[in-house]
Amino acid sequence: MAGKEKSKLRQMIEEYGIKDMNDVHEFVKMLTAETIQAALDAELDSELGYSKYDYKNKQTDNSRNGYSKKTVQGNIGELEIKVPRDRQGEYEPQLVKKHQSDVSSIEDKVIFLYSQGISTRDIQKTMQEMYGIDVDDSRVSKITDKILPLIKDWQEWPLQSVYAMMILDAVHYSVRDNGIVTKKAAYVAIGTDLDGKKDVLGIWLGAANPRNTGFLCSMA
Repeated sequence: MAGKEKSKLRQMIEEYGIKDMNDVHEFVKMLTAETIQAALDAELDSELGYSKYDYKNKQTDNSRNGYSKKTVQGNIGELEIKVPRDRQGEYEPQLVKKHQSDVSSIEDKVIFLYSQGISTRDIQKTMQEMYGIDVDDSRVSKITDKILPLIKDWQEWPLQSVYAMMILDAVHYSVRDNGIVTKKAAYVAIGTDLDGKKDVLGIWLGAANPRNTGFLCSMA
C-alpha cells in the first residue's frame, strides 16, 4: 500500500488544502463533480464500445470530441462539470441530461458512495438508483465498474497511525423522498498529523441533528 499511486481525490486534497469548513464544502463539491465526470466518461466508453486510447478495440467510425463545460446546481452550491462529446453527435448524457441544471438528487447519492463502511453491493445498488429504469442494467454495471476504482482508492488510501488533532464538521443537505424533504448531514473528519498536515479521514452519513453520542461512537 505504501507505494500505491495517489488517487485523484487525494491529489485534490493536497493541491487545494483543507483549512476550514469552507474548504470542506469545496472538497465535497469537487468529490461530486469528479464522480459525475467519471460516470459521464464511462457512459461515452459504453456508447462507443471502447475505452479512451484503447484503439485496438475500436469498431466504430465515431470517436471522442473533447468536452463541453457545464455549470449545475447542487445542494451546497454550483458545480462545474465537463460533458464528453462524440464527433457524430450521437451520445446523449444519461446521468446529467442535456438542459438539466439541478443535480441535488444525484449529489446525496454520490456522498453516500464515499461514506465509511459502504460495500460493493451498496455501490452497485446506488448506481442503479442514480440511473433509474431508463438505462439497462448491463450498461449501469459497466459504468459502475469504471467508478469502483475511484471509490476504492478513496476507501483504501492508508492514513497515518497517529494524528495530533481531529475536528469533525458537517455538510448539511436536503433529500426529497416521496415528496417529503428531510435534512441529512455528511460528517467529515479532518485529522492533523504530527507535521501539521491536514487530511480527510473519512465521511459518515447521519441525521442533521444527532441527539446522542451513539453516532460519534459509531465513527470510532
